[in-house]
Amino acid sequence: MNKKAVIEVRLSLSGKEKAAILLISLGPELSGQVLRHLREDQIEELTLEIATLRRVDPDVADMVLREFHQMCLAKEYIAQGGIEYAHDMLERALGTQRALDIINRLTASLQVRPFDFARKTDIHQLLTFIQNEHSQTIALVTAYLDPDQAAQILSSLEPEKQIEVAKRVALMDSTSPDVIQQVEQVLEQKLAATSSQEYAQAGGIDSIVNMLNAVDRGTEKTILEALAQEEPELAEEIKRRLFTFEDIVILDDRAVMRVLREVDLNRDLPLALKVASEDVKRKIHKNMSKRAVDTLQEEIGYLGPVRLRDVEEAQQKIVNIIRRLEESGEIIVARSGEDEIVV
Repeated sequence: MNKKAVIEVRLSLSGKEKAAILLISLGPELSGQVLRHLREDQIEELTLEIATLRRVDPDVADMVLREFHQMCLAKEYIAQGGIEYAHDMLERALGTQRALDIINRLTASLQVRPFDFARKTDIHQLLTFIQNEHSQTIALVTAYLDPDQAAQILSSLEPEKQIEVAKRVALMDSTSPDVIQQVEQVLEQKLAATSSQEYAQAGGIDSIVNMLNAVDRGTEKTILEALAQEEPELAEEIKRRLFTFEDIVILDDRAVMRVLREVDLNRDLPLALKVASEDVKRKIHKNMSKRAVDTLQEEIGYLGPVRLRDVEEAQQKIVNIIRRLEESGEIIVARSGEDEIVV
């Protein structure tokens, strides 16, 4: 296909069609990992789109991959130095018009997150300024920080304030732009920095889960035990999300073998591994006998097409076993920020 024809196709493709072509180009394993992050309705729409694409011209697929790469670069440039910096870098690499096209497309949907200045500030300096603030203010700021930064802030607070901040982050929905602006302005004056004042949404369970995944085990336990008393349903939902099925790869071999003793090897394990990554499969197979692995692979083959919901339920059963064994002290799940265990 000549260059002019490729450009015409690119202009005619919808975003959904480009996404389908991208997934086809990435291959089944990577595409499967991407789909796990989408809503069920989005998965259905993309699956239908992929099914209707009988053939993708290699030139068109290459064009979609290049465009995706350029968009990723643009977002990275924006994160590093803002819109102007991104435009300058893209212009040098792609030319004036292409750079302008990409920036216009991004800025049409991209919002610069509040507290950008805080993410670029030394964490100890930031802690000095916010540790004595009201818990709601700390929750608002940490909800917009990167998970590692938020984890450092959370770990450095007094236990009582840790619990209060964690609860407020988890229950946070959306915050008035005026409130965000006022808090930003106060911190800007203290830190002599500049920041974006655009509205965005942060907080919620995903936000606190990211923080707790990065804190030490002691901080996590303190917060979850207190939340279990005050907000038991919230605590259960947070615990359910803290460890995912794909995190099995971080367990040591003895822990995996202990977990497998509790798992239904004929039903739950084959279902759970149906769409699992190769890393997870290798980790499981490594801790089973050859005969057991052969039997497991036969069971997976017998399953045929299965509903994604059934796979997720099977994976969650195994995750619940891991959490139970960890809470009883029978296995150890490594946390970032914890000292290495020496036996």
